[in-house]
Amino acid sequence: MAKRRSAGYPPIEDHGVVGDLTTVALVGLDGSVDMMCYPDFDSPSVFAALLDAEKGGRFQVAPLYARPRAKQLYLPDSNMLLTRFLSHDGVVEVSDFMTVGPEWGGSHALVRRAKCVRGEARVRMVCEPRFDYARAPARVHRQDERSVLLESAGDDGLVLRLTSEVPLSTEGEGEVRAETALAADEHVTFVLEQAVDSGHEPLSVRPGFAVAAFQETYGFWHDWIGRCEYRGRWREMVRRSALALKLLFSRRHGTLVASPTFGLPEVVGGGRNWDYRYTWIRDSAFTIGALLRLGYDEEAHEFMGWLARCCCVEGAGGEVDALQVLYRLDGGREVEERSLDHLAGYRGSRPVRIGNDAYRQRQLDIYGELMEAAWEYGSGGPVLSYDTWTRLSGYVERVSREWHLADQGIWESRGEPQEFLHSRVMCWLALDRAVRLSVRHSLPAPLDRWRQIRDEVHRDVHERFWNPEVGERGAFVQRPGARQVDASCLLLPLVGFIAPRDPRWSATLRAVERQLVEDSLVHRYRTDGFDDGLEGKEGTFNVATFWYVQCLTREGDLVQARLVLEKMLGYANHLGLYGEELGLEGEHLGNFPQAFTHLALVDAATELDAALTARGERD
Repeated sequence: MAKRRSAGYPPIEDHGVVGDLTTVALVGLDGSVDMMCYPDFDSPSVFAALLDAEKGGRFQVAPLYARPRAKQLYLPDSNMLLTRFLSHDGVVEVSDFMTVGPEWGGSHALVRRAKCVRGEARVRMVCEPRFDYARAPARVHRQDERSVLLESAGDDGLVLRLTSEVPLSTEGEGEVRAETALAADEHVTFVLEQAVDSGHEPLSVRPGFAVAAFQETYGFWHDWIGRCEYRGRWREMVRRSALALKLLFSRRHGTLVASPTFGLPEVVGGGRNWDYRYTWIRDSAFTIGALLRLGYDEEAHEFMGWLARCCCVEGAGGEVDALQVLYRLDGGREVEERSLDHLAGYRGSRPVRIGNDAYRQRQLDIYGELMEAAWEYGSGGPVLSYDTWTRLSGYVERVSREWHLADQGIWESRGEPQEFLHSRVMCWLALDRAVRLSVRHSLPAPLDRWRQIRDEVHRDVHERFWNPEVGERGAFVQRPGARQVDASCLLLPLVGFIAPRDPRWSATLRAVERQLVEDSLVHRYRTDGFDDGLEGKEGTFNVATFWYVQCLTREGDLVQARLVLEKMLGYANHLGLYGEELGLEGEHLGNFPQAFTHLALVDAATELDAALTARGERD
């Protein structure tokens, strides 16, 4: 079964995701775990068949039906996945979840249960881990007939235990198999967990483990989503986005991973293949805002605490060190980029990269997003400590000195630094939110000077980034003197830089529609008009499409906003999940699922719902 599949790669979107707030597993429609970094989000991969179908490793549980139809769904109000295989001979359901709850400690257990619902079936399990990004094979140590240890031959010292209710056989190098016949209502369970030592009791031998773990994990997810305060339109998609975002939260560190995968291409066959298993400061404002809007104050508090811990670091002379674009989940600053040349890449998309050299870049917009996060968090009361405010003020001082500099911009260009509209506006945002925070909470600050520089930045944007020769009425362009617009300009009215019905903004939005919008989908920029230092074109950018919905909403065109949103929701995968981009055939591209996209979905849906309700529209 696994070998028949190894000749090709499934679509990226043909996967569901299960996790335990420490890591996740991507489960394909054919019952194969095609990617899992273990035991943490940013640990080396154990399974990575999506990046090399032959060498990456997988963990597959599926019936041996000839060409079954496969469907996937999440159990209601949960992140517990059900993959259903339907054939003339019978129906088999494979349920997948990772244990969450105090009962299971740090076991990081992936539980896979195959049940024959109708007819009969032979179910096959193939587990072939490839440790350390497929650089270290597995050594198999049999414990008994139904339990084996899978030990990494590398230096990481990772040992997994695979336990089953049926006999396990070992084949080849580090491959474990099992095959069993099931009649209607019969089932078989496989548990893959971290083995702390050889004496650690396997979870599956505990009396009633599978049932107890299922019930406690389901109860956790059901209770968590039950706290969601959103009750408006598109409730199912908003709640699914909330559940997806919770899966990407690190329980240990209190932060959000941008995506749990690495190396999945923005252009199939190209080199735009990045590692997103880190936390981007840019996501912070969107994360804090979305969590608060949905009623998850605890998660917002944890994330703000992470920001305060890892971002407010003193540099030489007592000044705050330069803010980094992205950080490791534990707040670490070193994220050196390397290529895994031994991996073939998704459908030949190479190089496969781990680490991300964007952490070395100057991206001035991140100061604005950090201050927006502080503003969102502090809008309900005086919650920022004096020490945190002192550090934040240091960043504002840095912006006041550096706002005019060239940088790599929001899209992390690998070309020469340039002056970007978005970076300039976000510098304005940093100063504006700092002034507002100081006034609202009576925090000490050089307000006159900050206001003066803020206004200087504002004038600079209107004078140097406005091109009256673009289109019929002009537009705010990506760079001074350019004729191209950039989807990041959609944030201008969303952060309050310009009124959503200002004539200059209306003209810019029309320019965006002419240059970047295809039907309802939005490109972030056109590569034929901007050298980003990379080869190849890319798909439409999902985040930008949701920003477009918000801009239409604030402009007052609720009919068009609703049409674009409905169309965009139709591009979700079969489980309501999104990657980073969409290709020409609506295929999902880039790392999957992507937090930024789901954050933007929450913002767009909640804002449009409020506008429709205010206008008196019915569902």
